[in-house]
Amino acid sequence: IAGIESRGFICASALAFKHKVGFIPIRKANKLPGKIIGVNYKLEYGEDRLEIQQNSIKEGSKIVVMDDLLATGGTASASGDLIREAGGNLIGYVFLVELTELGGRKKLDSNLLVESLIKY
Repeated sequence: IAGIESRGFICASALAFKHKVGFIPIRKANKLPGKIIGVNYKLEYGEDRLEIQQNSIKEGSKIVVMDDLLATGGTASASGDLIREAGGNLIGYVFLVELTELGGRKKLDSNLLVESLIKY
């Protein structure tokens, strides 16, 4: 289970622990030690970068990206791209809250699982 910095760490790490699977932190630029893989992505107000450690994913591993909020979908979509670039088999996205009027779900691969516990 991959969690997006930083509130996504809380729920994703707890879920990974409960299910006895690995946790992968997806962080903002220049926060992880060692060799990293990164992806730049556009925000409504500029550009940002997400990174993971280079050897954090075993080739073909099934990965779910988890975060607290799905708003416009840019960060979640970039996280999925990063997982794929690292060799992971992205199987879906999970969010605690989804702001449906912002249409973030449309930026995510419609062939994958996309779940939200609460929709506003």
